[in-house]
Amino acid sequence: MQVSTATETRQQAVELARSAVRDRLAAGAQIIGPVTSVFWHLGEFGESEEWQLLLKTSLTRYPALEEHLLEHHPWDNPELSAVPIAAGAERCLQWVRESVEPA
Repeated sequence: MQVSTATETRQQAVELARSAVRDRLAAGAQIIGPVTSVFWHLGEFGESEEWQLLLKTSLTRYPALEEHLLEHHPWDNPELSAVPIAAGAERCLQWVRESVEPA
């Protein structure tokens, strides 16, 4: 699975990435930014600068990763989505599976 969310600051994204990877909920994470987001929120049109966080995990570890991100995210209702990785280099996919196995 590739999981994405966004934060207001780079440091918030780094903290979420570190805690998720350290707890073996994600094999790795990339932080991209700043990015410009255009959105509707609470009935208002908005535009802001955010930092996107992409994490790799397995389908079986996704529920725990989601719980972790929602608990530690600085926003009350963060954007959080996951998409399956349909294909990839087998060694990379194996690395994800092995990295997220609980210790």
